[in-house]
Amino acid sequence: MTIIIALALAQVIGPVLPTRPATQTEQRYDQCVDLATSDPKAAEVDATRWRVDGGGYFARQCLGIAYANQRRWAGAAEEFAAAASEAEVAQDSRAAHYWAQAGNARLALGDAAGARNALDAALAAGTLVGLQRGEASFDRARALVLLGDLAGARADLDRAQQLAAADPLIWLASATLARRMGELGRARADIARAYELARDDASVLLEIGNIAARSGDADGAQNAWKEAVRLAPESEAATQARAALKQFDPPPGN
Repeated sequence: MTIIIALALAQVIGPVLPTRPATQTEQRYDQCVDLATSDPKAAEVDATRWRVDGGGYFARQCLGIAYANQRRWAGAAEEFAAAASEAEVAQDSRAAHYWAQAGNARLALGDAAGARNALDAALAAGTLVGLQRGEASFDRARALVLLGDLAGARADLDRAQQLAAADPLIWLASATLARRMGELGRARADIARAYELARDDASVLLEIGNIAARSGDADGAQNAWKEAVRLAPESEAATQARAALKQFDPPPGN
């Protein structure tokens, strides 16, 4: 069975919120991010002008958001990384958030090694906590799977499950990885949790079918794959489910 850990690309990468009263620069940044959300192309022009005028890492990070919201992942990754480097020089704790965003953009670009490096920097900073640290660990796990480091991915996913337990994609990814590693008990437990959190997600139903098939439960696999197709017939998950269901078609001429 095909093993998928979906990239779950963010439609909108939001701002990093300050933890103290906003300065004039931060207010300018908020305006830029609002524009990057509503009109990314206009924000690209605005952020570029602001960067030239001395906006520093605030302007670069806003430009990264503008690129990301146009799915221009290479440009987004470069601007987030540049913002992170400049923030590190300024000893601003936002650097870790910027590195995490650079890693996410690198994943969207398909650059697993670049994503891992950026996420290593984000997690090493020590300033990401709670949900933010959990999501960064999840992203690094996805990069490590692509790089073939399944043990490292498992450690990161375990950490992500503890810190971001409400994210169904983490449980889905963990179940998929467990199936790939032959740990079917863990796979069934994790996909059950994913299903509790996202019953209408075709990707979850696809993986339920994959795990059932790996466990020798043909009826369970068929039922789950059919449900994936019903839930989201135009999705990639449905396409994979249809392909998996073809094995149950009667031979030609019967």
